[in-house]
Amino acid sequence: MSAGTVDRTDGTEEAGGPGGPAGRRREQRGWYFYDFACSVYSTSVLTVFLGPYLTAVAKAAADADGFVHPLGVPVRAGSVFAYAVSVSVVVAVLVMPLVGAVADRTGRKKPLLAAAAYVGAAATAGMFFLDGDRYLLGAFLLIVANAAQSVAMVLYNAYLPQIAEPHERDRVSSRGWAFGYTSGAFVLVLDLILYSGHERFGLTESEAVRICLASAGLWWGAFTLVPLRRLRDRKAAGPAGGDRAPGRVGAGWRQLAATVKDMRRHPLTLSFLLAYLVYNDGVQTVISQASVYGSQELGLDQTTLITAILLVQVLAVAGALGMGRLAQRFGAKRTILGSLAAWTLTIGAGYFLPAGEPVWFYALAAAIGLVLGGSQALSRSLFSHLVPRGKEAEYFSVYEMSDRGMSWLGPLVFGLAYQLTGSYRDAIISLVAFFALGFLLLVRVPVRRAVEAAGNPVPERI
Repeated sequence: MSAGTVDRTDGTEEAGGPGGPAGRRREQRGWYFYDFACSVYSTSVLTVFLGPYLTAVAKAAADADGFVHPLGVPVRAGSVFAYAVSVSVVVAVLVMPLVGAVADRTGRKKPLLAAAAYVGAAATAGMFFLDGDRYLLGAFLLIVANAAQSVAMVLYNAYLPQIAEPHERDRVSSRGWAFGYTSGAFVLVLDLILYSGHERFGLTESEAVRICLASAGLWWGAFTLVPLRRLRDRKAAGPAGGDRAPGRVGAGWRQLAATVKDMRRHPLTLSFLLAYLVYNDGVQTVISQASVYGSQELGLDQTTLITAILLVQVLAVAGALGMGRLAQRFGAKRTILGSLAAWTLTIGAGYFLPAGEPVWFYALAAAIGLVLGGSQALSRSLFSHLVPRGKEAEYFSVYEMSDRGMSWLGPLVFGLAYQLTGSYRDAIISLVAFFALGFLLLVRVPVRRAVEAAGNPVPERI
């Protein structure tokens, strides 16, 4: 510890040290860069390329009736991608709470963040080998990458209440999302150049797609180095040793059981989590399934889809920053509720989009972009006020179960709707229920009382 700093039990330090304003700003800038690193996976892989490409690979392996048979179970080839996303959540649900408990118990978030990030980056880079009829390989790599991304985001999000004061969190969270959408837009431009000009580069269409997939993994791994250099671990709250001693797996599970019991003491926090679980399920399913809807139902080519998602990325930067400013004036809860109303109208309109008309798909993409980043960023910052001190990673592990395309119910409903009807329009309209119900649940949450009940200072506007 440098001279002039005083270590404190809450994990911060006095103003002269790394816990002061200058140190916080340095960590905040490093923290932004993890979104810059991993958002390329969410954009290029999950949203644009992998859905249509894995669907095409599964169809190449399908029988005459359009079914594949993993483990002898008949599955429509068009549902493989949605089901794989759902399975990834099952894996993540088993791992995330334990990792969160271990992170808070030991105070060592950064090594765990590094491990999760590089497992996900490696699985994504391995998608270069997805060709022919290897749909099982694609589904496996998707499950690993999605689960790893989810675990990494638990640890990343848990840094927010440690590196930002309560009055800073809406701004810091919004900037993190803006960094992520900026990197997603930049890489999508490169992907568009490569994909649309693949013949000039001497590549087949499949090779171009696989390069775009693999390069997202390389980008993820490379830029993760920035937050790993700038973020710092804090001392764990509570006594060392005993059940909190590092490296004891059984203690980790006991700590997880204690976390579940502790969350029952904060019913208002759980009320917000329930609302978030519902409406974010809809958000993440739209993100992960939009390209499948555009390609399979609307008959749009890959270049149109890439351009539309690029439009989402550009407008999401402005939307995240703009909604952050709205939250400063009206409060995060009211701003989120407004975004959910906009989501409901947008997805309802998406049901009526005419096939083969890119301009209407672009209009839908623009509407999504304007509300996407802000609704996600403000949900994260609002939740950070509802987490008891010292429980950040554990509580964010539950939060993350429904974040960044990891929700299982939305993709499952989407996949089942297509499985039963054979129509992606019926699948997309089913998602309206998630936004409408989430809106009603969030309205009922008294956020000021929830912040007080968590033992945190209440911001002037929330």
